Amino acid sequence: MTPELTALAVAILVHMALIGLFAYRANREIGTKYTTSPRDDAPQRPLSIVTGRLQRAVSNSFESLIMFAPAALMVGLTHQSNGWTAFLAWIFVLARIAYIPAYATGLAPGRSGIWGLGFLATLLLVIAALV
Repeated sequence: MTPELTALAVAILVHMALIGLFAYRANREIGTKYTTSPRDDAPQRPLSIVTGRLQRAVSNSFESLIMFAPAALMVGLTHQSNGWTAFLAWIFVLARIAYIPAYATGLAPGRSGIWGLGFLATLLLVIAALV
């Protein structure tokens, strides 16, 4: 497996861990009766600030993976992997790991800088696949 595809697998595991962390906190705060229901007519109790931030971090993680996954696949499946593309893929993963506590603690504007680093790594990975 190429380093980019390994980074993609780790990014997916980080995303899954984030979902688990959010779900754990949400279940403790609003109860499993609500979280396991279809939520058709029951109003949701408000989440704590940190759990709400984790919920938004989950959404952001989906958005980031939607861009990173094809980029990593393009490089890995077309045999264009090299030191630069591996570096970019792992920068993305490290940025996503750093993003979680930055968002949960309300680190501003640092959180946006961390997000931007991961976005830039993805963009450069796509460009590397094209050239």
